[in-house]
Amino acid sequence: MKFATGNQPVNSGVGSAPSVNLLPLNKLRGMGSLIALILIMVVFAVSSPAFLQIQNLMNIIVQVAVIAVIAAGAMFIILTGGIDLSVGGVLALAGVLSASAVRATDSATLGIIVCLGTAVLFGLLAGLLVTYGRIPPFVCTLGTMSIARGIAFVYSGGIPISGFPDAFRFAGAGEVAGIPMMVIIPIVIYVILYFVLVRTPFGKIVYAIGSNEEATRLTGIDTLKYKLIVYSLAGLLTGIGALLYVGRINSGHPGSGIGYELNAIAAVVIGGTSLSGGRGSIIGTVIGALIMGVISNGLNLMNIDPYFQSIVLGTVIVFAVMIDQHSQK
Repeated sequence: MKFATGNQPVNSGVGSAPSVNLLPLNKLRGMGSLIALILIMVVFAVSSPAFLQIQNLMNIIVQVAVIAVIAAGAMFIILTGGIDLSVGGVLALAGVLSASAVRATDSATLGIIVCLGTAVLFGLLAGLLVTYGRIPPFVCTLGTMSIARGIAFVYSGGIPISGFPDAFRFAGAGEVAGIPMMVIIPIVIYVILYFVLVRTPFGKIVYAIGSNEEATRLTGIDTLKYKLIVYSLAGLLTGIGALLYVGRINSGHPGSGIGYELNAIAAVVIGGTSLSGGRGSIIGTVIGALIMGVISNGLNLMNIDPYFQSIVLGTVIVFAVMIDQHSQK
């Protein structure tokens, strides 16, 4: 059996057609996202002298940090042919429960455990419903999103929980050698995930499932188990995103994370990952998140109406999906 690595579809050896090398196509898709990011940055650099200042560039990374971390998990799910709409609600619930735990015990460690544990639990639940419950990912994660946000509002009474020790806020508000943790943590996560996706059998199997799940199953691989791991991993990354978010704003709010699921998916798609699964890269995802952050930041510097920013981002997403569809043909 040949595993798909993002450059070719899986060849199961069981009545399947010969694999086709898609390396030039994927390189073109990845380069397209990078070229688009560079061109957008050039446009804003010409339009606003403040754009290329180090502090402003650092602000862009900080602003997209949470979405970038969540998008990494969303990318793994999309690579398997699934989708996750629950991240916004899960982020809110993990933030509220962890904030409550910290306020009650003054223990940053307990708060971190509660935050990550809650998110992983919902990721595991979604994975079980999708794999063994046979519920379509769209419907399943839409439901878990509603459940998570509903619990967050019921538990908190709709009131934000704030005021935490510095240790709990460190991930979102701390610095190391003058570099914000909101910059360091996403970089470390993406380096690790790049290795996992490109250099390990697990990453190859993720690509294989998205390319042809049935063929992958016929080779003896427990595809349901691997999809369950992927959804749990996405939950863990959502929990890390919640830690960053709560630490940065110093509050656990039941209304936080609204629209984050769409932003995360947008970053993945803009980065060149196919919504059909089996094709994409972790580097493309971070480029997609940066494109969204750069557009928002640049338009703000130009004093463009925020409503117009939504139009621009929506247009970029539509074009990214169009390119994906044409590349598949």
